[in-house]
Amino acid sequence: MAQKGDQLDQETFSCSICLEVLKDPVTIPCGHSYCMNCIKTYWDEGEKKLPSCPQCQRTFTQKPELVKNTMFAALLEQMKKTGLQAAPADHCYAGPEDVACDVCSGRKLKAVKSCLVCLASYCQKHLQPHRDSSTFKKHQLVDPSKNLQDNICPRHGELRKMFCRTDQKCICYLCSVDEHKGHDTVSAAAERTERQREMEVRRQQIQQQIQDREKDVKLLQQEVEGIDQSADKTVEDSEEMFTELISLLQKRSSEVKQQVRSQQETEVRRVRELEEKLQQEIRDLKRRDAEMKQLSDTEDYNQFLHSCPSLSPLSESTHSSSISIRPLTYFQDVAATVSEVRGRLQDILGDTWTNVSLAITDVDVLLSEPEPETRAGFLKYSCEITLDPNTVHTELLLSEQNRKVTRVDQHQSYPDHPERFSDKWSQVLSRESLTGRRYWEVEKTAAGYVEVAVSYKNISRSGDESGVGFNDKSWTLRCHSGSYEFWYNRNQTPFSGPASSRIGVYLDHRAGVLSFYSVSETTTLLHRVQTSFTQPLHAGAGIDYNTGDLVEFCKLK
Repeated sequence: MAQKGDQLDQETFSCSICLEVLKDPVTIPCGHSYCMNCIKTYWDEGEKKLPSCPQCQRTFTQKPELVKNTMFAALLEQMKKTGLQAAPADHCYAGPEDVACDVCSGRKLKAVKSCLVCLASYCQKHLQPHRDSSTFKKHQLVDPSKNLQDNICPRHGELRKMFCRTDQKCICYLCSVDEHKGHDTVSAAAERTERQREMEVRRQQIQQQIQDREKDVKLLQQEVEGIDQSADKTVEDSEEMFTELISLLQKRSSEVKQQVRSQQETEVRRVRELEEKLQQEIRDLKRRDAEMKQLSDTEDYNQFLHSCPSLSPLSESTHSSSISIRPLTYFQDVAATVSEVRGRLQDILGDTWTNVSLAITDVDVLLSEPEPETRAGFLKYSCEITLDPNTVHTELLLSEQNRKVTRVDQHQSYPDHPERFSDKWSQVLSRESLTGRRYWEVEKTAAGYVEVAVSYKNISRSGDESGVGFNDKSWTLRCHSGSYEFWYNRNQTPFSGPASSRIGVYLDHRAGVLSFYSVSETTTLLHRVQTSFTQPLHAGAGIDYNTGDLVEFCKLK
């Protein structure tokens, strides 16, 4: 409480010019008190011809006689003994970046308000008349501003209280009847009210957008969590499946090793048994040979003839003729079979690994981008298409590194393959599987019909259902001169369009968009499909009837 009283005493007995405790206090006729030197200096340096009170602005016809206020002086002397503070705290003074009070002399205090009528800024003490006197009640007070002079018209020296909507600038009243005559002008206050209202509407829109964005951010954060969880689960499942696959291969390797070693033991045992029999035969033959040699050396005729009956023919070995030596070839069929299995696994991994890689790179958790509007936009998604020789019909000839297919008279001698199209549909599919966003173009020359198609790989390869567009696994554009037909699941949609030798195909697999374009000097949409693809797609082509008709998948730069 004592501190509060000291502060009150300080404000009461401070000079409103120097803001320090009164020195040689004098009271002028209006009742306000100042330091004698402060008020003298204020009047001597003032711009007004007539002296006035710095606080209430009362004007005097002549400088009042300044007499020391003895009562104030005595009170101040007494209060100094009680520890009266000498000056405001430093943080109350105006710094280089602050708006200073225009009334303060000496070291100026920070202004707390600026008056748009007085065009001056005031500290708390010097602002008091604006709060107390009815003279200043209509003055407009704003936050402290260093740019008060901008409110004065440099041409007329009047306040800019008008706003010209034609020129979008603040003007004074004289401007409105002079250079801005005939313009759409309103009071600055009215324009502010209108713009304030518009600003509030805009703020509400911004706040709504902030709420929408915050919701989107939360959704994205949830999406990140979902991506992380899905990726972790996929990695875990993939590692488990590859571990099982590796374990299966190791098991099969162990089984082959075991079987080979078991068969090795069996065959070695059989050979050993045969070897033992042959060794026994050799011993028997050697014994007989020794007996015959001993008998042959006997000189006694009677003993020789008695001991040597007529000789019977030697019996043939029952084992020698079945022996054939095949060094290092006994188990080569096993190795060849294992090599064949390895080759098939490599083929499977080679064919499907691209799909795995594409499936990973085509993960897109955000909304699909809009379909391009120019060919340059489509080319960002261009891909190279090569045709699969295992699927091509025997009446079609592949060339240009399997990018071009031509209808021919003679059946081609392609090897049998379960994926080859047969029967009446002369078709071929691409080697590449397609997911994500892809674009390709085909160049065609045809007197008859040609098909520009996409299809799942498990489309039938024979029978009526194997034709592209004649099932629910393929979509095709049939082209003939300037007429077109779109086919899906045996349903036909005929339409016309600009004739062109080049057709562009745009696929957004995730969004389920398939679009066909006529490509010439301009790119014109022929037909668009919106559906839901459940498998990777393959590009395809078909040629009906006419020999020499061809379709070539273009190399795009």
